[in-house]
Amino acid sequence: MAKKVAVIGAGVSGLASLKCCVDEGLEPTCFERTEDIGGLWRFTENVEDGRASIYQSVITNTSKEMSCFSDFPMPEDFPNFLHNSKLLEYFRIFAKKFDLLKYIQFQTTVLSVRRCPDFSSSGQWEVVAESRGEEHSAVFDGVLVCSIERFKGQYFHSRQYKHPEGFEGKRILVIGIGNSASDIAVELSRKATQVFISTRHGSWVMSRISEDGYPWDMVFHTRFSSMLRNVLPRSALKWMMERQINQWFNHENYGLDPKNKYLMKEPVLNDDLPSRILCGAIRVKPRVTEFTETSAIFADGTTEQDIEVVVFATGYTFSFPFLDPSLVKVEDNVVSLYKYLFPPHLEKPTLACIGLIQPLGSIFPTVELQARWATRVFKGLCVFGESQSQILQTNYIDYLDELAVEIGAKPDPLSFLLNDPKLAVNLCFGPCNSYQYRLVGPGQWKGARNAIFTQKQRILKPLKTRALKAPSGLPVSLLLKILGLLAVAVAFLLQLQWF
Repeated sequence: MAKKVAVIGAGVSGLASLKCCVDEGLEPTCFERTEDIGGLWRFTENVEDGRASIYQSVITNTSKEMSCFSDFPMPEDFPNFLHNSKLLEYFRIFAKKFDLLKYIQFQTTVLSVRRCPDFSSSGQWEVVAESRGEEHSAVFDGVLVCSIERFKGQYFHSRQYKHPEGFEGKRILVIGIGNSASDIAVELSRKATQVFISTRHGSWVMSRISEDGYPWDMVFHTRFSSMLRNVLPRSALKWMMERQINQWFNHENYGLDPKNKYLMKEPVLNDDLPSRILCGAIRVKPRVTEFTETSAIFADGTTEQDIEVVVFATGYTFSFPFLDPSLVKVEDNVVSLYKYLFPPHLEKPTLACIGLIQPLGSIFPTVELQARWATRVFKGLCVFGESQSQILQTNYIDYLDELAVEIGAKPDPLSFLLNDPKLAVNLCFGPCNSYQYRLVGPGQWKGARNAIFTQKQRILKPLKTRALKAPSGLPVSLLLKILGLLAVAVAFLLQLQWF
């Protein structure tokens, strides 16, 4: 008889978990408090209590080839960085393709998840939920918690921001320097008289566009570059990263230089922020020390008068209102979960938190691998070892590989070197995306190799919307290289004749 698994939430983590349950022959039931899938990525005009919220213009910071599910590439005509509505469309296509909607109970709120009296032997959980005013309970063999973000703040928080209308002609202060703060500041700066952005520590700012116009994460996240970052001395790595990031613009000149450059924390991805600062539409200020009725006083002693709106873009806290507080503890951004998934002290590993992590890369492949491993643990096919507390932010590729090793799905480039050298080279030097974790082991997908070699085609498809004639003859750059080589050869021959 198939084991029953409760999946709490129908966002990206919940959808990935549902499919993994089905793939492993488990019987899932998903509880979704709203009327639709998508979680955070489903835009609504109204702010819903206890639910993270996005503004209308949100675009992904990770590209489609690095963010898709491992056995379901995004349509090739989708843009490389997706508007939230486009990403939600992909989720709908994914859910329809694998027939996932039939497992979801919409408008159902989970009230409590408690261990059954015989938990030490059965590992089972009692889940109590409410739907349309009626409570009901059921017993499950495993629980995947996929709904964990919960706002805790006051005043006008960034989660309440939806669009820039209504802010025309105002002087606005945005507190924070994360991705949301930067996006909101840039968008408001096109309507407001003046926008100030207050940051305590500064931040590196990167563009979504990298070498030759390719998405940044396709260039940054390769196994080779990850290996270099692991073996290089920290001082050398800091120097290289600082030099590379400052090639776009000098962060010190813009008041954005991070206070602690040794902390390789998540950078801000924003293509417009430096331009808006350069135009004077946004001014960078230090931390706020005091507010008066109409002004803000900053740590450097300066004061900005006539501040009409303050936006707190200071992030979210994590909580689990339906769980016993002793099961999962998050303090000072440190979580007591084994490999960011399992509460370590449970007698049976039948509860997992999917997505309680901040990878320096796409969250989508991360939660999918987490769900693949968790469902196999539930089935007794995988085990885990000793526990340890871990920071919510972690090295991206190392963590993906760590999960893949547990599953038995980590690709070994050396094993492909003789039989498929082209693939081996791609695994080492190409983008480390989710397809790589479908090449071998449980959950192997026959289309993985082809998906790896056709990703460039899917990247360029939405860009090449204007037909261009193929250049006739050799490119000028190639001709110059040939002439340069000929000049070197002639000089070498003349040198020989001299002797």
